[in-house]
Amino acid sequence: PCRLFHGCNRLLTSQIISYYDSINQCKKELPEYFNFASDVLDEWSKLEKDRRRPANPAFWWVNDEGEEVKWSFEELGFLSRKAANILSEACGLQRGDRVIAVLPRVPEWWLLNIACIRTGIVFIPGTSQLTAKDILYRLQASKAKCIITNDTLAPAVESVMPDCQFLKSKLIVAKGSRDGWLNLKELF
Repeated sequence: PCRLFHGCNRLLTSQIISYYDSINQCKKELPEYFNFASDVLDEWSKLEKDRRRPANPAFWWVNDEGEEVKWSFEELGFLSRKAANILSEACGLQRGDRVIAVLPRVPEWWLLNIACIRTGIVFIPGTSQLTAKDILYRLQASKAKCIITNDTLAPAVESVMPDCQFLKSKLIVAKGSRDGWLNLKELF
């Protein structure tokens, strides 16, 4: 029997195991290159769109104040493609480039993570408790070309900018704009 989660059918563990067993038994072909965003999220989106799979939330986030963000697989795919375009076009990043995200766990964190997976950009997460010295070390050691942060940590990034020769773009997740920064919400 299938257990219900908020009225939606869940994929059974036995179904997941049988899928991987079929790969191990060479009944399914392994892709030469695997990309979680296109090979999993986009496929689940197609299954939901074709009504071959019940609609389940792909992403569900709730903050301390009770604000809620819920995206279907189709919405998550669309938004992550948009975020991937922002990283590629506005930030000028390419496959293999590194981006550091120093954000609290807000929906944009996951969205940018999937966008990086989609484009082959290396996503380096950082806790929002990092100091300017910590951020400088990570930027220098990783040779990141882009940093993504919020209003709270932007001053720390700005204080170490003169020592970050590889950093080409700064993306801020904020309601308002900030001089010298690209604003994710505005670019969307």
